[in-house]
Amino acid sequence: VIRLPFNSLRFSSSLLTSLNSLQPSVTPNQRLCKKILSVSDSSTAPADFVPRFAFASRKQSLPFKVHAKIAETDQPKWWEKNAGPNMIDIHSTQEFLSYLSQAGERLVIVEFYGTWCASCRALFPKLCKTAQEHPEILFLKVNFDENKPMCKNLNVKVLPFFHFYRGADGQLESFSCSLAKFQKIKDAIQTHNTARCSIGPPIGVGGLNLEPLSASKDKQVESSST
Repeated sequence: VIRLPFNSLRFSSSLLTSLNSLQPSVTPNQRLCKKILSVSDSSTAPADFVPRFAFASRKQSLPFKVHAKIAETDQPKWWEKNAGPNMIDIHSTQEFLSYLSQAGERLVIVEFYGTWCASCRALFPKLCKTAQEHPEILFLKVNFDENKPMCKNLNVKVLPFFHFYRGADGQLESFSCSLAKFQKIKDAIQTHNTARCSIGPPIGVGGLNLEPLSASKDKQVESSST
């Protein structure tokens, strides 16, 4: 700290007042820096003192942070991503039964998952890759929290959980599977994704009945023919 005589301090303040009146465009930060330098020894101050002090607050740029948050929210969440047209999100029991009844002899793989499930998230990219490799297979995604009554009727107690369905055979297989045991899904696809002839639609799926759907379709056909 350098102590200066009172007269020099008074002279410096008056000089700064005149300078400020001549330069009205000087920012508050720059004025503050000039006042500090006026009462200190300029020979001991570093050369980059003024720029660093005056513009230090500008380094914390708020607009960049806001843009980063907006960019993150624009990205879909991991469970909202689909591999293609053969991967479909299920939002209700009626929608689930409708897709099963329309699948015919096509192999249907149903994944029961939770958005909070770390194992579901780790396995999901590999499931999407499998869906792209098998466009002939229909993949249905069922959010456990959004469809709890249906999951309870289908005896889904562990996540991620998988059901395999096909035509008249109905449910072929069901099991829990993690990323480390993904070969289990590949083996089930190799076993059940074979050519076969249909002998009619399945009657039910677990505790869910498909007959009302087929009956309503028959009524629509009769009414259109009359």
